[in-house]
Amino acid sequence: MTSVRIRPRFKAKYRMKPEEVGELVRKHMAELDCGCSAKILPGFIVLNVRKQEEHFWSPQLSLSFEVDEENEEFTIIRGLYGPNPTVWALFTYGYAALGILATFLGMYGFSQYTLGQNAAILWSLPVFAVLALVLYLVAQFGQKLGAEQMFTLHHFFEDSVGHRIHIE
Repeated sequence: MTSVRIRPRFKAKYRMKPEEVGELVRKHMAELDCGCSAKILPGFIVLNVRKQEEHFWSPQLSLSFEVDEENEEFTIIRGLYGPNPTVWALFTYGYAALGILATFLGMYGFSQYTLGQNAAILWSLPVFAVLALVLYLVAQFGQKLGAEQMFTLHHFFEDSVGHRIHIE
């Protein structure tokens, strides 16, 4: 399930009503000790690992489901695996900060270069590229650390709805 994708996802269509999805998850959670916790809302479910097993890199599975417009007997379920929103925000702001700094320093450096002045600040651009690569590799490392818990969430949801789900 771990891949070069930062946030694996899936989309599936099943012959059931949207309300049934939440009930199936609730029922399955009551039946066994799955190692998961869930927030179940109409049309949306968030599956997390239990607090006792949670660590910085623990994933969560966000599920949304709605009636298929073409055939109302079917429900479209979309799942998105990702880190805790705090971790996700940390990486998003990290990439944004690197991008903004690289853009402004690049504009300043190229301005200096075109004016024939010292443009040594342009050497910071490869440094920012390396920092972005390091940030990406740290995210991949964290995804690998949370892989087993991601499998737990995935298999729990598959067992709940009684269908096999292919991750994209």
